[in-house]
Amino acid sequence: MKFFDNRMMCLLITFFAGCGDTQQNTQVPFKNTLSMHEMMTWYLEPAADVIWDSAGFVITESGEVDLQPTTQEGWDNVRNNATVVAEAGNLLMMPGLAVDAVDWQDYSVGLIDAAVNARQAAMNKDADALFEAGGQIYNVCRACHNRYMMDSSD
Repeated sequence: MKFFDNRMMCLLITFFAGCGDTQQNTQVPFKNTLSMHEMMTWYLEPAADVIWDSAGFVITESGEVDLQPTTQEGWDNVRNNATVVAEAGNLLMMPGLAVDAVDWQDYSVGLIDAAVNARQAAMNKDADALFEAGGQIYNVCRACHNRYMMDSSD
């Protein structure tokens, strides 16, 4: 019985040792392909524009025009672009794009949260929630531009 107990103990020690953190402390090789300006104007802004252009209404000479999508394809397009905006927040925290460790991260996380709200609104086909989320995205972008851009008129 003593032999069985020792074998069992060795087996348990081996098992639990194998359950530990097996990842090596290696750096992930990030490779940025865009400047910050390109990231914003070619990737993030076009996706955010889809959200903003799909929420609320505009007044024309002919009357009020509701901007919300009217087809499943339209709502899917908003959902997909909201996902791009959310993931852009993650990309902005990558080495090579992140400007600093605190404020920049807060703005990036705020962008992610607002875009996830927009995605959920699109999935729910909730025009009011999409309008609200679009406003949240705008506010995060404006606050970040006010903090980091010399000329925040963009």
